[in-house]
Amino acid sequence: MAAPRFTAQRLNWTDQRLGVIPCPAAPMVLRSSYGSGLARRPGDPDGVVWAVGDRGPNLKVKTLVERYGLDHLRPLMGTAGAKVMPRVDLGPAIAQLRIAGDAVEILSTLRLTDAQGTPISGLPMPGGDHAISEPAFDLDGRVIAPDPSGLDSEGIVALADGSFVVGDEFGPSLVRIAAEGQVLARFVPETVTLTGARYPVHRTLPAIAARRQINRGFEAIAASADGERLFLAFQSPLAHPDPEAHAAARHVRLWRLDGTDMRVAAQYLYPLDPPESFSRDAAVEAITRSDIKVSELVWLGEDRLLVLERASRTSKLFRVDLDPARALGAEHLDLATRPTVEQLSAQDVSLPTLAKTLLLSTDDLPQVGADLEGMAVLSPYELLLVSDNDFGVEGAETGFWKIVFEEPVLG
Repeated sequence: MAAPRFTAQRLNWTDQRLGVIPCPAAPMVLRSSYGSGLARRPGDPDGVVWAVGDRGPNLKVKTLVERYGLDHLRPLMGTAGAKVMPRVDLGPAIAQLRIAGDAVEILSTLRLTDAQGTPISGLPMPGGDHAISEPAFDLDGRVIAPDPSGLDSEGIVALADGSFVVGDEFGPSLVRIAAEGQVLARFVPETVTLTGARYPVHRTLPAIAARRQINRGFEAIAASADGERLFLAFQSPLAHPDPEAHAAARHVRLWRLDGTDMRVAAQYLYPLDPPESFSRDAAVEAITRSDIKVSELVWLGEDRLLVLERASRTSKLFRVDLDPARALGAEHLDLATRPTVEQLSAQDVSLPTLAKTLLLSTDDLPQVGADLEGMAVLSPYELLLVSDNDFGVEGAETGFWKIVFEEPVLG
């Protein structure tokens, strides 16, 4: 079956300039960042969407040395997973946006805070036996202490009552946010303890969630219109029982949860496309299975989802139906089960997987940029896509694209 026909238009948008950090080789220009996830709230006016930004500006040490000439940071290049955070005051935030003709405009912003109004940081949570944590450093190369309240906000659901659910890559975790931006509760894997967190923490998610590959937690989340069902996909295969299983696996776990207490009601396997099929990326460099990610979900009704699967330059959108007959057995939520789903996936063992239907590939849309992370359905014919500019630390600017299909494939 051929993919539906569509048109794509880039909408006008200008990132707000947040500051400039002088560096030896080039100035680091920081820009507002609201491209980590999009959502529509039931009952919102036409064209209004909600966007979320991630933890704040963060860079790999190699980028700071090669792009910005910060050679004093070179000794940190051997530190696994090290990230430098130049402005820890810029952290998780939500924005209300509106499409006005051929442009996107910002209506309001909400900085995530605790109950006392103190901003929530984007610093990594403490690591431990439950999960590996990224070490954070400042621009002088000094260690920044982890924060049990810190969030890497990557996906968003806007609920009908005015509140939000945000997906977090660190825990990984799901976070309930009040309409005014206060964190109401964080739901983490049952093995995770966040002593000292400035909000309630509930250990209701399966322990297996903490086996996420570093920086590959919950980025893609969606909800039914009534908010009673939540859906989430891990960004990549789990590192279960080890990182080698993550690198070789071909499937991503996708969960349906009871939205009231965040408990898993069903688990599915979403099959990733072969790396070489992401043509724009493959034309530039060799890519592997671990380069492919699931970055966004949108609920299309009943148990049908729209999935954004991507490398960097190429993104693909697939429609999937959560067929109960393809759900995994409960034993695959148990840490002790061997072989693990990821081991079976890497061995090309036959597994019950979701069928998916391609709606579009940006390989057919050279005008659509890289690093797409958010999408929202505007109507059965219209879709909004957004790219993540990572606060502009490598010169990227946020891009919004409106996709219009010739037939109502989104509802």
